[in-house]
Amino acid sequence: MKRNHAVLLVLVVTLVLMVWAGISNYRRRKAEEARMRQMQALLMSSAPAASSSSSDEDEKSPLEGKPAPQFELEDLSGKKVSLASYRGKAVLVNFMATWCAPCKVETPWLIQLRNQYAPQGFEILGISTDDLDKDDQKKNAEDKAEIAKYAANMHIDYPVLIDGESISQKYGGVDALPTSFFIDRSGKIVAATTGLHDRDELEADIKKALASGGA
Repeated sequence: MKRNHAVLLVLVVTLVLMVWAGISNYRRRKAEEARMRQMQALLMSSAPAASSSSSDEDEKSPLEGKPAPQFELEDLSGKKVSLASYRGKAVLVNFMATWCAPCKVETPWLIQLRNQYAPQGFEILGISTDDLDKDDQKKNAEDKAEIAKYAANMHIDYPVLIDGESISQKYGGVDALPTSFFIDRSGKIVAATTGLHDRDELEADIKKALASGGA
């Protein structure tokens, strides 16, 4: 009888701990989502107002209307990934970094938009510009692990490529983050943005890339 009571007590304690862990994880997730929404609202409210059409033309990327510069970079598993392998799809090349606060605001929108438009032939390539210590094998591995940890924590489900600095000059020099290039199905850049832009603008540029360059 005492043994049965002990087993029952263990089961009750285990159940209580499982419920408590579930509640804690739920509260932590909700708190993280609330912080992200607050950060999004704060950064968007402090962003400069949209400029006039004439100044937009002045700030237009010189790469728009031209073929996207080709590149090949490693993903987080060490596999080589080339832009050319996505020919026929609309691609968003998104230069980002683990330390970039606006990137953390933008990323949840990108994940949502990628999931929404992937069935239409859309993909995102996250290009990490984080520094890599290529002269120190151990430090290099630690740098890559930090990028992988960031991607996991942000729930990024699209490819994240490393060593973005090695191709930044091809894209006109990436002076601010995030910087994005929207590439149509034929491989041409149809739009480019620098800095944090709202979800609606990102979606509009994705639609432009999807609609352009088809057979």
